[in-house]
Amino acid sequence: MADKITVKAEKRENRGKNDSRRLRVEGKIPVVVYGGGQESFSAVADLKDLAAILRTESGVNTVFSLDVAGVGVDDVIFQDRQIDAIHGRLLHADLRRFSKGEKIEMTVPIHLVGEAEGLKEEGAVLNQPLHEIKVLCEPAKTPDSIDLDVSSLKVGESLHVSDLKLGSGMEFHEPADTVVASIVIVSEAELEPQLETSEPEVEGEETTEEEAE
Repeated sequence: MADKITVKAEKRENRGKNDSRRLRVEGKIPVVVYGGGQESFSAVADLKDLAAILRTESGVNTVFSLDVAGVGVDDVIFQDRQIDAIHGRLLHADLRRFSKGEKIEMTVPIHLVGEAEGLKEEGAVLNQPLHEIKVLCEPAKTPDSIDLDVSSLKVGESLHVSDLKLGSGMEFHEPADTVVASIVIVSEAELEPQLETSEPEVEGEETTEEEAE
């Protein structure tokens, strides 16, 4: 197992858009630290350090140490973050502290492994309605992914959440009968691309550097 990453930070005294803009010019970003049975506070950390964590294989599920000058060191994890819609740059992050042994809900990707037997039949297609699942566990014990062997899956059969294997001390809140993968027969007509006749709906708003505080 790789050594835990440590990110150094300082408490943030000033607030407002002008201060946030100044921090970003200096290569830093504002963060809010909360949880762990303690009061929340604002801090400042180097953008390159937090961006490097997001680029790791475990990404937002990475548990790392935040060393805040004058405050101390806590194990934290990304709870939320703001990304600039134009430049793809991290603008702000919420970091959650947690106590030793505390379990929180983590999102874990589901990877299908093996060659499904049913795919040998003409027109057979492997569907995966569920690509990730929320797991209640200690953050440091969060698996990078959950593998599901589909080798024996035949046409008309499905694998469900109940078929997923978890480590000790972990649990799902997703219904056990939720379909994760299935094999269906699709006709050639159904495989033809459908022409879009309407504009796609846009949900929510993108964050820009001007809007982020």
